[in-house]
Amino acid sequence: MSKARSTTQEERLQIARDALASDKNYGEIAKKYNVSYQQARNWTLRYEKMGAAGLEDRRGRRKKDQAPRTELEKAQIEIEQLKHLLYRAEMERDVLKKLEEIERRDRLNK
Repeated sequence: MSKARSTTQEERLQIARDALASDKNYGEIAKKYNVSYQQARNWTLRYEKMGAAGLEDRRGRRKKDQAPRTELEKAQIEIEQLKHLLYRAEMERDVLKKLEEIERRDRLNK
């Protein structure tokens, strides 16, 4: 197994294209570019699925204002935002219900 080495997006793109051109002969490509078999396979599969955007370095946290790479990612972000809004609305509703209950109890005790 090859030791891991740093690669640029252009190198990953070239490796994925070469792997597809050689009918996905990942072993040959791994030796040629001095990367692991599994890494060559992963890059090729991501390239097939997402194109060149799939080969970007995605380590670490993404910036909140960074544009989504795919329509699926955009939809997932929107779903999470809507879930958060729903959570806040439910919390506000619960607080208001509790406040009404306390006020009602105070009126009855007077």
